[in-house]
Amino acid sequence: MDEDDYLMLSGIQHFYFCKRQWGLIHLEQQWEENAATMQGQFLHEKADNPYLKEKRKDKFISRAIHVSSKRLGLSGILDVVEFYKDAYGISVKGKKGLWQPCIVEYKKGKKKRDNRDIVQLVAEVICLEETLNTKIDHSYLYYFESKDKLKIEITKELRNEVMIMAEQMHSYYDNKVLPKAEYFKNCSLCSLKDICLPRINKKPRNVENYIDEKIYGDEVL
Repeated sequence: MDEDDYLMLSGIQHFYFCKRQWGLIHLEQQWEENAATMQGQFLHEKADNPYLKEKRKDKFISRAIHVSSKRLGLSGILDVVEFYKDAYGISVKGKKGLWQPCIVEYKKGKKKRDNRDIVQLVAEVICLEETLNTKIDHSYLYYFESKDKLKIEITKELRNEVMIMAEQMHSYYDNKVLPKAEYFKNCSLCSLKDICLPRINKKPRNVENYIDEKIYGDEVL
């Protein structure tokens, strides 16, 4: 796959949360700001977060690292990567010794009940591994509201889930198919609800659709 065909790394979180939301943003270039999206952007741009100022001799922080993955066909920019001195780590230009990278992905609010933040983190890890030619066993999610820093083990199961999702994203994108609407309780919180109109455009739950989902999953195009 040519790098020009790579999709946005951050889109995998949208895709997990709602495939139609992802399609409206990444296929039709639709976007609307609301209080939640504006707050998220503000928090990511804050430069005076005390956590980011932490420095030690055996650790340094790098920001805005460009990464990509040929396997996933995704690329993007990582906000924060921590590097720790490690005898089994990698060489870093301008630094003595060997270093082990570890991503810290910042999120507003608190830990989600689903895995939308986790799949994004795992996709970021896979991209960073390919970019730096290394292996990363864990990374972190940091939530501004709750001040929780959660360690996430990058398991084989999570890696496989992300691989499948990336393939599905490319299938929709290559075929220029906008995923069908499904109405969920979180639709009222989505900044695109007035564009999506989920109650009007949702896919009918008839017998044929039910059978297709049982046989093929919910990815019938």
